[in-house]
Amino acid sequence: MNNLRQVTMRDITYIDKFREGLRNFHTSSDVGIMGILNVTPDSFYDGGINFSIKAAVNSGLKMQRDGANIIDIGGASSRPGSAPVSAFQEWSRVEPVIKGLLDAAPEVNISIDTYSSEVARKAVEAGAMMINDISAGSLDPDLFYAVAEAEVPYVLMHMQGRPETMQIDPSYENVVNEVKTWFEEKTTALSKAGIKDVILDPGFGFGKTSKDNFALLQNLNEFNELNRPILVGTSRKSMIYKTLNCQAFQALNGTTATHAWALDRGASLLRVHDVQEAREVVLLHHHLCDLKTVKKRT
Repeated sequence: MNNLRQVTMRDITYIDKFREGLRNFHTSSDVGIMGILNVTPDSFYDGGINFSIKAAVNSGLKMQRDGANIIDIGGASSRPGSAPVSAFQEWSRVEPVIKGLLDAAPEVNISIDTYSSEVARKAVEAGAMMINDISAGSLDPDLFYAVAEAEVPYVLMHMQGRPETMQIDPSYENVVNEVKTWFEEKTTALSKAGIKDVILDPGFGFGKTSKDNFALLQNLNEFNELNRPILVGTSRKSMIYKTLNCQAFQALNGTTATHAWALDRGASLLRVHDVQEAREVVLLHHHLCDLKTVKKRT
């Protein structure tokens, strides 16, 4: 049983239901939507928009109404070149937003976007049901212990380097093979640490060139062999807006295109800024899968 907090029967029911949902995303033609809620002044696309508690809570509630299965709350920017913040500062940003969301909508599923074990522990105590870690434990050696203690699902993301330096000169011989091998090694280590529910995130834009990002997207189905849910986070990133010669605020149409490609290659979760539009892509893809099934039967 979770030793981070006093677990009520309602907590157990919600976490078990959440885990079941994650597995269903992986085994059915449906796909989960994770809404991005950055409570930072400097995130690459929406930095500052939700920096006030009221704005952040309202945005999270709107995401839920628009069809988000999970709200991913982050209090430290991980954009290329960003500097780290203290765990104290990060927690001071996210704590009131977690509380505000759960007070307004107790049924909401919250993920904490952090690489800090201290923030992860406090967030789970406050009601978060998932830990989303860009660093795979590399920036805080205690994080894996926190995840194992929390007994909640964990997003394992690949990143070459760290946010301050990751885009200076990323290099791979074969990015798909290297990320896949890395996933295999890390999931084995996580299993030994007692971490059971692991979601794989190839880390689009985290220590990758645009060519690397598109290679990962094109070959996303390679990761299905690992039999884990796959999270795709391409929303409004530079792989889209630089390719289209526009800016992040103009990259919704390009984001939608990458979401459609990701779904066709086996994505289980989409991490997005624009929930309603992503939900529409999922709905259309679901109908496409239904038609494919009918054709196979006939």
